[in-house]
Amino acid sequence: MTIIANPIYDSVFKYMMEDNRVAKILLSALLQKEIVRLEMRPHEFAAPQRSQISLYRIDFSAVIRNADGTENLILIELQKTWLSTETLRFRQYLGIQYLNQGNILPKHDNPDGYGLPLVSIYILGHKLGDLKEPVVYVRRNYLDYDSNLITEGVPDRFIESLTHDSIIVQIPYLKGRMRNRLERLLQVFDQAYCLKDDEHFLEIDDEELDDNDERLVVYRLVKAAAAPDVRRAMDIEDEILSEIEARDTAIMQKDEEIERKSKEIERKSKEIERKDEEIECKSKEIERKDEEIERKDEEIERKDEEIECKSKEIERKDEEIERKDEEIERKDEEIECKSKEIERKDEEIERKDKALEEKDNMLRSLVRMLREQGLPACDIARQLHMEETEVLKWMEEKK
Repeated sequence: MTIIANPIYDSVFKYMMEDNRVAKILLSALLQKEIVRLEMRPHEFAAPQRSQISLYRIDFSAVIRNADGTENLILIELQKTWLSTETLRFRQYLGIQYLNQGNILPKHDNPDGYGLPLVSIYILGHKLGDLKEPVVYVRRNYLDYDSNLITEGVPDRFIESLTHDSIIVQIPYLKGRMRNRLERLLQVFDQAYCLKDDEHFLEIDDEELDDNDERLVVYRLVKAAAAPDVRRAMDIEDEILSEIEARDTAIMQKDEEIERKSKEIERKSKEIERKDEEIECKSKEIERKDEEIERKDEEIERKDEEIECKSKEIERKDEEIERKDEEIERKDEEIECKSKEIERKDEEIERKDKALEEKDNMLRSLVRMLREQGLPACDIARQLHMEETEVLKWMEEKK
């Protein structure tokens, strides 16, 4: 049995894929094609999502050898996540690749301006829907109107530059499977092999490995397990993720509470509005009755013999006026209640602003911590998924 670093961690995964031989072995097995030459591309399009660190991306350019012996240059976009994440984020990265002018060969080699073919590879720490295969290949076909396979003129550079194949690895479904060379290589991602007391490391059976290439991948991860920098980086990932999850949970709870109270305030406001309408209606009724009393007063004035009746009408008028005063008093109480609700809502908004301020303070602390560990601003921005300019600004604030 051999102890290796867990490549589900970004720092370990990066360490593993920075070894060109290891990267060629793993990517060749995934593509099911020989990679003649492989180059890691710069990460000028790092994600600006500073609140997520669960998605890690590496881009490669590769010269692959086809079954007929021909060679061609392709782009490989490799994305790894150990938590469920939004599909939109994957689509955004793909959109960046399609827009990147660096993915189009120079005019003298590519007069028509076609983009390089792209293959996207997703290594997921979570399950997809009902798909239960550990490795899923999504490959395109050229079809005519009747769904017949087109073989002549294939592949076409125009189509290849606008569409792409994908490979999806579902780590939870590896579960000790070693039916082929690829699954033997992917066992280094199998979380079932995690040490019980430390998820930073896996314990795998290297006796199951068939060739030197497979052992080379494992030995690279053995070196990662012994590298102090990698071990510290895993601790930092755990710490940052824990802090972010706690912060996001607190903010989410506060947002839910604010939303609940806002709905309650809205409901009460509508109730107050309804009561205002009711008061207005009653006021009109009182006004109508006042007019009626006035008419009766005129009638009493005309008829002295009906003085007693007039007195009763005046008494009823006084009662109506008293009720009106009571209605007006209730309306004032409702308005006061509404004002208090609005005041409570303002307090909730103020608390939310404080929560957002605490969020920024927490990120400032993380930037200072990573800076004290010697990381440059660009690496800090990439790990925290922030804009580098924002990291530099906070670093200047410290100074």
